[in-house]
Amino acid sequence: MTGIDLHMHSACSNDGELFPAQLIALCCEQQLHTISLTDHNSTRGMAEAIASTHGTDITLIPGIEIDCAYRETDLHLLGYGIRWNDPVFSDLESSVAKKIMDAFPVMVENLGRLGIPVDANRVLAKADGQLPSGELIAEVLLADEEARSNPLLQAYLPGGARGDMPYINFYRDFFAQGMPAYVPIRFMAFSEAVELVTAYGGIPVVAHPGANLAGRETWVNDLLDAGAMGLEVFNNYHDARQTGYFAEVAAGRKRLITCGSDYHGKTKPLIRPGAYRFLREYEIYVNNSLHFINTRGSLPIDGK
Repeated sequence: MTGIDLHMHSACSNDGELFPAQLIALCCEQQLHTISLTDHNSTRGMAEAIASTHGTDITLIPGIEIDCAYRETDLHLLGYGIRWNDPVFSDLESSVAKKIMDAFPVMVENLGRLGIPVDANRVLAKADGQLPSGELIAEVLLADEEARSNPLLQAYLPGGARGDMPYINFYRDFFAQGMPAYVPIRFMAFSEAVELVTAYGGIPVVAHPGANLAGRETWVNDLLDAGAMGLEVFNNYHDARQTGYFAEVAAGRKRLITCGSDYHGKTKPLIRPGAYRFLREYEIYVNNSLHFINTRGSLPIDGK
């Protein structure tokens, strides 16, 4: 898909790199025309992003990506067209920030037990007032010469098996759900996240379902039944089988089909704005979904 990216992060996400204005400038360089800023549990960067689109050809859809859970599985819900400046979203960000800060010492402790000692103060200093993340822990470790000699980190060094995107790969290998240093955080239920998005004028769409529901892809039907209006079908995480399945489910149920890179910057250096796997035969579905998001037209979305 050319020119559209409905899933991107700025430095207002704890694992994003660019400030909103820098992200908008990059989108201009990439010749994108329709985008959404979807920071993790935050709309703090939206005012800057909106101001930065003035004088450009970019249409910016206000967005957010909310951490939530369904049947004890961590999920992400995208919310498009929300009333982003309502205080409820500041409250959400503060609530999630406290949970992350409470989890951080346990993350460090878990890594230490696995044989990867971490200086928590160095990580917090590197965070510079932002929330620490698993990716930031990796960045601090891999910048330290003594830590780099640890055999458990060799795969994340240049030329290593996991060295193509070392920060996010480290997170996935150690801190993702089910991994050895994972720390469970009690996020809101999926149904609560859907209610929050819709209550404030937004459109709820399940983010990269294949990344969270590998082997349980049929659960997307439950999520659609629970109020999600669509699926992020096209991104950088789904394999061909998942992409085809999610496209058929969404089209068959006349729900929204969206696309996004999940751009973060340095934590995912191989991912660029506007670049993701796409099936051209579904382009009309994406265009119709985008029209619905922009105009709040009437469902169903179809390929006509």
